Amino acid sequence: MWHYLSNTAAFIFALGVIIFVHEAGHLLVAKSFKMRVLAFSLGFGKRIWGFKRGETDYRLSLIPLGGYVKLSGEDIAESDRSDPRDFLNQPRWQRILVYLAGPAMNGVLSVLLIAGLFMVGIEVPSLSSVPSIIGSVEAGSPGDRAGLLPGDRIVAIAGAKTKRWQDVAFPVMTSIGKPLAFEIERPSLGGARQTVTVTPEKPADFDFGDAGIFPKLLPRVGALVAGAPAEKAGFQVGDEIRTIDGRALSSPGEFVLYVEEHAGRSVAVEVVRAGRSLTIPVVPADQGGKGKIGVQLTIAQRYPPLQALRESVRFNYDIARQSLTVIGKIFKREVAAKNALAGPIEIAAQSGAAARSGIKNLLYLMGVLSLSIGLLNLFPIPVLDGGQIAILLVESLFRHDLSLIVKERIAQVGLALVVLLMVTVLWFDLSKNLF
Repeated sequence: MWHYLSNTAAFIFALGVIIFVHEAGHLLVAKSFKMRVLAFSLGFGKRIWGFKRGETDYRLSLIPLGGYVKLSGEDIAESDRSDPRDFLNQPRWQRILVYLAGPAMNGVLSVLLIAGLFMVGIEVPSLSSVPSIIGSVEAGSPGDRAGLLPGDRIVAIAGAKTKRWQDVAFPVMTSIGKPLAFEIERPSLGGARQTVTVTPEKPADFDFGDAGIFPKLLPRVGALVAGAPAEKAGFQVGDEIRTIDGRALSSPGEFVLYVEEHAGRSVAVEVVRAGRSLTIPVVPADQGGKGKIGVQLTIAQRYPPLQALRESVRFNYDIARQSLTVIGKIFKREVAAKNALAGPIEIAAQSGAAARSGIKNLLYLMGVLSLSIGLLNLFPIPVLDGGQIAILLVESLFRHDLSLIVKERIAQVGLALVVLLMVTVLWFDLSKNLF
């Protein structure tokens, strides 16, 4: 019972914040152009609570799966052409900006949330800043069977260059059962290039392709034990650990294992601090036959404010680009729609799991969801913001409004498409979570 209650609470919180920000964008831009705003609603259906300020009724409605801003004269049948504050009496460019403001605010929310997480440190790595070097290979995985090794640099997949791990992860995730040509550089062969074929598989608990290869993520010092060898030797929180006794590291586990094997013997640790490389000698304390220096390692990425903002913009750009690519692959039948699309049940399950694992994970999920909802609303589907913008652009091109009957038919088609999409993703949710 607690599991379902936490899912519901996290879902309502996450979606509520995202919807509030989206509708606030419409509201603020409309009011900035002196348009009359009749209602600002979180949810649809019957009004259950609210208050009126000025001419606007701010309300909570019964069905918490969306929201809306009602503008005076937005409906052609109710528009008063003599009222200069009616929506349809405003220049088309202003109306376009009102519709655009909601998705734009979703994008801003996502950038700010992810930037904030980068500032405090987040365990979910920004793969756009991780080089395409393999850190580890799971035994028996497709990557292992293909002969990939830790330290291999992946320079191209299926002919497309790969500089960042993001360039590796995306084609692997969207190519279940499809052979991919990996061009790699192997340090042990003097950087010589060779090509191997990797066929991603679908694991039991994941809906996208997996090759069993993981990026090289260098550990950082997350915390120091007071009085322990590391603190006495001069380690500082935030130090990025590069090598130990000249050995390059590809994961935190390698560092821990080496330290454990050298109890009472001095080791030289190379770290990067504020862009400078330092070598710090330290003698691991012997604790039950294992060496310990008293550091807590993390792969959390943490940046100063301006860099966090830049990384967040790049992160969101990558997510948007990949989302559109996945949609294209769905239409080409290269990716199953059931695996790529999520509805309210799936989102609630993800929200609950994220909330139970920590506020950072919930905020991360909210950032991704906010961006996804903003992108969805920009699709040129009538009744969505993108559809309304498309109609206004067509009217601007022909320099006159479409007829009432044409707009009604377009709205009916758009509503049918949205209902069909909702029913489809709900069915996918039920099949994944209940059947």
